[in-house]
Amino acid sequence: MEVFSFHNPTRILFGEGQIHELGHDMKLDGISKCLLIAGGGSLKENGAYGQITKSLSNAGITLYESWGVQANPTLDKVREIVTLAKSLAVDAVLAAGGGSVIDTAKAVAAGVYLNDPWHAFTEEEKVHAALPIYTVLTLSATGSEMNGNAVITNSETKQKWGMFSPLVFPRLSVIDPSLQSSLPFKQTANGAVDAIAHILEFYFADDKAISTLAINEALMNTIMEMTDRLKQNPKDLVARANLAWSATLALNGISGAGLKEGDWACHGIEHAFSALHPEISHGEGLGVIFPAWIEYISEKEPSRFVRWAKKVWNEDNIAKAVRRFRDKLQSWEMATSLRDLGIKQNELPVLLDMIMLQPEIGGVFKLKKEEVRSLLMLAF
Repeated sequence: MEVFSFHNPTRILFGEGQIHELGHDMKLDGISKCLLIAGGGSLKENGAYGQITKSLSNAGITLYESWGVQANPTLDKVREIVTLAKSLAVDAVLAAGGGSVIDTAKAVAAGVYLNDPWHAFTEEEKVHAALPIYTVLTLSATGSEMNGNAVITNSETKQKWGMFSPLVFPRLSVIDPSLQSSLPFKQTANGAVDAIAHILEFYFADDKAISTLAINEALMNTIMEMTDRLKQNPKDLVARANLAWSATLALNGISGAGLKEGDWACHGIEHAFSALHPEISHGEGLGVIFPAWIEYISEKEPSRFVRWAKKVWNEDNIAKAVRRFRDKLQSWEMATSLRDLGIKQNELPVLLDMIMLQPEIGGVFKLKKEEVRSLLMLAF
């Protein structure tokens, strides 16, 4: 088991009605002016907006608003909101939405102290300060509500890049599973696959962190069971709550403890898919590439994948486990090939160039350009 340091500073308020505590906690932190960052109208439809405005009003906090964050959030929108945040001289940002909104808020929180927020992603500037970040989660997927990661797309250069800083961990995140009851099942499933992919990025890195592997197996099995239940009954709050908490645990540090830093090749590959085609959901793209990646890598190093086949799929055969993985995705009406995602064969060379900015990709199972080309063909 690898040596590791674990610390997570984010406080979680979990459960129905917990938004009412938000304004009180922000006031205790000395916040008087806050910028709400949100996506579309669903925030008002699910009741979160009314609860947020009431809680902050009761605490005497002035609330400004910026709407319109899209899935696969863009640098242009980040720059727009940074300008607004500076002009208003706000004390904090409040992200109300899913991972795209929270990632945008993180880029804004750090970006107000940088010459250009994109520099945090290119590492031209070090993140040295950030506005306090608060979140109200309305879609469980990325785990961004309890980590220091953010991913933003530069639409001009077709670069979908990530950043990490301990300064952009949210101070407080509210997870009210009831706010997610009105989500279309496709969005629930996309989030579930995203969470499973976060676990898998760590899972195969080391076989000695048995305790962490056992936690990860329980999380993956819970995510699949709860997603199956929500397909049958989207109002199942027990399933909704367990899926939400599992997705948070999938990328808050717990799932990677003792597993080096994970691999992350599949995330790097998928970022190219949704940078080239912003209409592709990150979760659905991961659902295409991960089974293909397991199939490809396990042919070279099968020992790393035997435990996953047995503990997650109750199979002694890795190929059968991969088939079961794809069958599960199909049962959730998810894509299982690049063709299903709408990617054309003549776009594969473009994707390959977007992916291979370095001679190798992957932290554990390092892949060279020709290997990634083969992997894309396998996924096609």
